[in-house]
Amino acid sequence: MINKVLVSQPKPSSEKSPYYDIAEKYGVELVFRPFIKVEGMTAKDFRAQKVNILDYTAIVFTSRHAIDHFFTLAKELRVAIPEDMKYFCVTETISLYIQKYVQYRKRKVFFGSTGKIDDLIPTMVKHKQEKYLVPMSDVHNDSVAKMLDAKKLQHRECVMYRTVSNDFTPEEVKTFDYDMLIFFSPSGIESLTKNFPGFKQGDIAIATFGPSTAQAVKDAGLRLDLEAPSEKYPSMTSALQHFLEEKQK
Repeated sequence: MINKVLVSQPKPSSEKSPYYDIAEKYGVELVFRPFIKVEGMTAKDFRAQKVNILDYTAIVFTSRHAIDHFFTLAKELRVAIPEDMKYFCVTETISLYIQKYVQYRKRKVFFGSTGKIDDLIPTMVKHKQEKYLVPMSDVHNDSVAKMLDAKKLQHRECVMYRTVSNDFTPEEVKTFDYDMLIFFSPSGIESLTKNFPGFKQGDIAIATFGPSTAQAVKDAGLRLDLEAPSEKYPSMTSALQHFLEEKQK
């Protein structure tokens, strides 16, 4: 029986989150507790990459974290971002977040609609003359670099923030009594094995979102009980609802 579920993400800011409907409908307690957190890079560590922000005319943002850490580092490095700097974002929501730091001008902010960088590349190709800087996490692969190379775009990737384990307190370890754990990144699985070295899964169900997270569960020798997205269940909430429905039959 599933009574208590740990969702390894921050608590939803909206009361309308489908997670709350699930908790009510199936009588489960949902606890939102990230296993990982994002930390900014120090100016010293960033300098070691020998990247000069002002050598670039456009910045590619894949997340709000990237925006926060880009502008924080620029301030620390005392780099004044030029008025005509262009910004390319994977979604409109991310692009609007730039307003936190600079005046938003449509002519210099571009965005995709799917949240995937593939969708943004045709727009970038239209601005072939730009020199693109892509701020990233220390946990990344070279897929973005390969895509930009394929289109012969001038670009450079740099690490501006790190994904680290959000360690559990001794009290949290003592009261770790969940029937199900939901993970959204391989780093979350690493954090689980770090915080609970002798973790015994037993009857605890594990759910994951995304193929790399699912693979991380298998690599850690754990049992994967629910994998999303699928053709039928594109979101974690729709997959979870179906899973709980089956369990309660």
